[in-house]
Amino acid sequence: MSLEWTSSPGGSVTSPATGLCSGTTLLFPGVPGFLSRWLPEHTASQPYSWQEDRSTGEVMGKAEGSVAREEWHGHVTALSVAPEFRRLGLAAKLMELLEEISERKGGFFVDLFVRVSNQVAVNMYKQLGYSVYRTVIEYYSASNGEPDEDAYDMRKALSRDTEKKSIIPLPHPVRPEDIE
Repeated sequence: MSLEWTSSPGGSVTSPATGLCSGTTLLFPGVPGFLSRWLPEHTASQPYSWQEDRSTGEVMGKAEGSVAREEWHGHVTALSVAPEFRRLGLAAKLMELLEEISERKGGFFVDLFVRVSNQVAVNMYKQLGYSVYRTVIEYYSASNGEPDEDAYDMRKALSRDTEKKSIIPLPHPVRPEDIE
């Protein structure tokens, strides 16, 4: 299946090297049987948010980073599969599509953040070839008086990263404010 990334409303597509500007939110519109509609609302001061039709599954990604520092990459902002459609390979297919697009756009790697406690997801990403690059201390804010939760920053190198430098694990955890 061939897809093109499209910029969100208000986004721009400016980089002559990649066709995208750093931080552009990318959507996968109209993938029959896999994705529902995303209605992104993004401003510089707000996190990404969306409404979703949970009929099957969806993924939202963006391109970010620096080509000069070999950090241009695809980032999985969200991946969701409705409970009744899990364990059918849909999440793997959605990740494959995002990886293909990141590859075509010249990315060095694909990354994502996942709760340390979500071992089902961590194991799935490992089966898809992702590895833990670093632990981010208290990345996820908790509610109801619970403690904040750590995240794994997981990565998978793409063909442009011939030496696989992007996936060499950091030897120590970092804090959210240390992430570029």
